[in-house]
Amino acid sequence: MDIIFHHPTFDTEYWLNRLQQALPQARVRQWKQGDQQPADYALVWHPPVEMLSGRKGLKGVFALGAGVDAILSKLQAHPDMLPDGVPLFRLEDTGMGLQMQEYAVSQVLHWFRRFDDYQRQKQQGQWQPLEDYRREDFTIGILGAGVLGGKVAESLVAWGFPVRCWSRSKKDLPGVQSFAGGEALPDFLHGTRVLINLLPNTPQTVGIINRELLGQLAKEAYVINLARGVHLVEADLLAALDSGQLKGAMLDVFSKEPLPENSPLWAHPGVAITPHVAAVTRPDEAIAYIAKTITQLENGESVSGEVSLQHGY
Repeated sequence: MDIIFHHPTFDTEYWLNRLQQALPQARVRQWKQGDQQPADYALVWHPPVEMLSGRKGLKGVFALGAGVDAILSKLQAHPDMLPDGVPLFRLEDTGMGLQMQEYAVSQVLHWFRRFDDYQRQKQQGQWQPLEDYRREDFTIGILGAGVLGGKVAESLVAWGFPVRCWSRSKKDLPGVQSFAGGEALPDFLHGTRVLINLLPNTPQTVGIINRELLGQLAKEAYVINLARGVHLVEADLLAALDSGQLKGAMLDVFSKEPLPENSPLWAHPGVAITPHVAAVTRPDEAIAYIAKTITQLENGESVSGEVSLQHGY
């Protein structure tokens, strides 16, 4: 069994060594330009078209992250890049779920305990206790209810917040009110105080967090974007903050990364920024998942994590 690996920033030597240990029966190599030697599986991130195109005998491709939009966008431009019938897999969790929980819970609690207001008072030299928010008035709505969205919902339910989710199809998540389909989106948004975005990046979701959507949230709502920058119309977010419709935003992803120095997001007092670090691929967890899945595929067993090329996730 032959496995090829390509990632522009990962420690390739570490990954190759650990993969070899996890799959001792395999021959694992770094893909280099011009390499058309046989391969059963490809592990990739932003793969060059020639790495996969025309490759016969490929049994599966693993995207080394939770999102597969980089591969799918290349497929749109080069439909023959992925041979017909070759399944595409994404990393379902591999440590990212816990990281997303940490990020979301810490920020929700920051706003719920009014630490943003106390920081503003501190800057003005004010000592003034503020009225507490009530949990029942602090409904949290999660856009996207896949593996990561489900993990985030689970962690916030544990803190006693009202939690709802919106997705393409109905979900059965303990303690979470599920909304599904475009017709249910207004009901999902009505009364939502904190909106957390964990949607997949598809043509249908680009620009979904816009002026119209933000206007349907509860007054002085908050937004956390953990998915992709293209989901958010940044100018509409800033306008909603300036009008008072939004009280704050925590952004980890942006349409252009790194965020340009001249972006007005940097200077806006209602916007907090992190440099796309909400959840990163943990090598050991990812390698364990990949090794397990390849072993299952080789044994003819059913596996999870396969991406629907039609839906984009």
